[in-house]
Amino acid sequence: MNKKWFSLSVDDVVRELHTDQDQGISASDADHLLEAYGKNELPEKETESIFVKFFKHFNDILIYILLAAGVLKFLLGYYIDTAIIVLVAVINATIGFLQENKAEKALEGIKNMLSLDAVVIRDGRRQEISAADLVPGDIVVLNAGDKVPADIRILSSANLGAEEAALTGESVSARKQTDALPEDTVLGDQTNMLFSSTSITSGSGVGVVVATGEDTEIGKINESINEVDELKTPLMRQTDTFGKTITLFIVGASVFIYAFGFFFRDYAPVDLLLSIVGLAVAAIPEGLPAIISIILALGVQNMVKRKAIVRNLPSVETLGAVSVICSDKTGTLTKNEMTVTALLTPSDTYEVTGTGYDPVGSIMDGDKEVEPDNTEVYELLTAMKTCNDASLHQEEDGTWVMSGEPTEGCLLTVAEKAATEIPRHKAISKIPFDSDYKYMAVLIEEEGKRRIFVKGAPDRLFDMAASDDSFDRASWEKAMKSRTSQGERVLAAGVIDVDASTSEIDHEDLTSGLRLLGMTGIIDPPREEAVAAVAECHRAGIGVKMITGDHLDTALAISDQLGIGDGTNGVEGRDIDTMSDEELDEAVLSNDVFARTSPDNKLRLVKALQKNGNVSAMTGDGVNDAPALKRADIGVAMGIKGTEVAKESAQMVLVDDNFETIVGAVEEGRRVYANLKKTILFILPTNGAQALLIIIAILLGTAVMPVTPIQILWINMVIAITVSLALAFEPLEKGAMDRPPRPIDTPLLTPYYVFRIIFVSLLIGGTSFAFYLMMLQETTDQALLNSVVLHTIVMLQMFHLFNVRNETGFAFNRNFFKNKVAFLVSGVLILLQLLILYVPFMNTAFGTVPLSIEFWIIPAILGVVIFTIIEIEKTITRSVMKRIEARRTG
Repeated sequence: MNKKWFSLSVDDVVRELHTDQDQGISASDADHLLEAYGKNELPEKETESIFVKFFKHFNDILIYILLAAGVLKFLLGYYIDTAIIVLVAVINATIGFLQENKAEKALEGIKNMLSLDAVVIRDGRRQEISAADLVPGDIVVLNAGDKVPADIRILSSANLGAEEAALTGESVSARKQTDALPEDTVLGDQTNMLFSSTSITSGSGVGVVVATGEDTEIGKINESINEVDELKTPLMRQTDTFGKTITLFIVGASVFIYAFGFFFRDYAPVDLLLSIVGLAVAAIPEGLPAIISIILALGVQNMVKRKAIVRNLPSVETLGAVSVICSDKTGTLTKNEMTVTALLTPSDTYEVTGTGYDPVGSIMDGDKEVEPDNTEVYELLTAMKTCNDASLHQEEDGTWVMSGEPTEGCLLTVAEKAATEIPRHKAISKIPFDSDYKYMAVLIEEEGKRRIFVKGAPDRLFDMAASDDSFDRASWEKAMKSRTSQGERVLAAGVIDVDASTSEIDHEDLTSGLRLLGMTGIIDPPREEAVAAVAECHRAGIGVKMITGDHLDTALAISDQLGIGDGTNGVEGRDIDTMSDEELDEAVLSNDVFARTSPDNKLRLVKALQKNGNVSAMTGDGVNDAPALKRADIGVAMGIKGTEVAKESAQMVLVDDNFETIVGAVEEGRRVYANLKKTILFILPTNGAQALLIIIAILLGTAVMPVTPIQILWINMVIAITVSLALAFEPLEKGAMDRPPRPIDTPLLTPYYVFRIIFVSLLIGGTSFAFYLMMLQETTDQALLNSVVLHTIVMLQMFHLFNVRNETGFAFNRNFFKNKVAFLVSGVLILLQLLILYVPFMNTAFGTVPLSIEFWIIPAILGVVIFTIIEIEKTITRSVMKRIEARRTG
């Protein structure tokens, strides 16, 4: 049922649904409708078994090659080698599986928001039923505090208000009425509708169910979440490409070297095949997936310390590449706590300090606090506090809690800020607020006199005050527009003196004689820290866009205070609805503020940004944000005020709901990515050096291979992971947050990285092979030769670690001793080498023998030499880069 029920009259809705406003539907009709429409529940989503989740981690092309090598080893009878190769693959999968946290719980989060029971009228009798049994046509009765159980068209209402922030992004409770609305009315303005999962904040009402389950607005969002494809992170896309490239190289090199060895060297086919397996194992960076998972996991732990919880590992790195943050306004950039910022009385305007419901602040007249005997302020605040249904109290822990309408709660707060105590008179008679007449009035007794305090929309009170000859309506309207242009919501208050015998009041008592006491300017203030965070984002080259369900003028006023956009240009959701995808692609780049947006609008905006080549982050806290949170490269949900749906749809949750935390997360993301690149710069030359050893050995026709496949696995998995772990603790390099984010198409291996990998591979591989040739002239003992080459490569790796700690900068800088883990892992590396060389069962498993002291000294000397050569190369590279940068900027 996709009718625009909000555009139909009450009578038409009742007729279309074949129900009766007084009698409801019959029990038998309800049974038939329940069979036709199904339960008022959201569909369950199939979940993967734990085994499927585990074995998915074997779905990597490099792991396929490694397992193929293991199968060949098994067929050739090398069972220990096969077992170790399989163990390596299992370790990789286990690390990824244990760190993964991608379980989709968004559906469960939404289901938890649904009401459990509902009061309906069936067969002319009021009864309570399970909300799951509601059907279209059911007449539902709702009161303040109830959760709305389905999408409902309102039939009658009395001071009915609903809190819809989680669905629409609107910070103020929506006032409800029964009149039909235009067909193009957006979700946030459908004042004659109530939506599933929202709650009633005031008044009461009766409505008819028009949609249940997956047909409700929240059901559509749920469907949208399920349909949204989660994009691969930049790192995942880059590692996929990298894996395919390495695979092509390994297969091509293996085929070529096998053919060369078979036709031009006197190798037996089986021996040659074993050497080729060794080549494949050497070229595969087996340890890379594991060390990437570990580095990302450490990044996750650091994020937790910075008040951000990351739900899947690659998202840590993605933060470092974010180029645009799309932020919801309410509760994210603002406090979601309405605050009075100004009091306007007949003779002056007073600024109010402090934000939120905590009554810390003052009412200021210029640079002085308002005097306690200021009659105008006293009367205005007395009216605002008395003509009020909200309550404000302090908990035992010192926090202030408000219950009721936010706009009324902030009036109690400003009264508490006054220099003198403001009374709250007992109401003798009351006219509750209603959106039809837009005011509230109470009859009170003050010092033996009866008075009516009235609070409401300024224009309505202006009409009441028109009979007062001293009332200057033009001046008051000018003052009102001045505040509304700043995004403030303005409320007015007045007083009418009545006869002492008056005991009841009605609307006729308010038609004239009102003396306007003044107005209040109210706003949902920006978070102080958000202003600095937005500026920090701009400094880091990250664009910030506000995408909110609030009104455009309010959004523009807040955005101007935050430094987002120009404060004048913005786009509304209804405009987005009429735009083609191509038009939206242009609009999303030329505008930074988008107001009155629907869930579909937000989703389209994120897609448009991605289409323009941006890595997008989307922050939000409501159900309406969920599809966009899931679609974004990284979704960021608020942990305190965020709905469970938002949290489970996002990749990251801010524990403190602080926009500033995002800046810290971006900084951590950039640090993680830089350290991942350093890790690649460290690991790949090791693979290249080992592969080079085997290739040269086959090309020269040597009888003994320099290293065996099992020894290569020791280097690649145990030593490389142990040593490269130190790089995960490297601090962020200076100036990293002053540079724009890297372009999305930046390859994992830049031209300089390719050069450096080849250069260091030749250095380590060539040096190790030269040492091997020297040893080959003195001995043919395979175990000794293999042990010497293995040990030499490991020692050269240890020295190379200190080259890589700073990508192109000098190794011996002021941060040299800051990363103590680098020295710790060097000690662990030496301990591991002692184990593999001097423990008997390790000798048996890995084919090694104990080495004498000279085979420790020589590799150490070679390590110092290679370390020095690489530092010279880095110095030359820095000089070249500076000249290139000077020519580019000059």
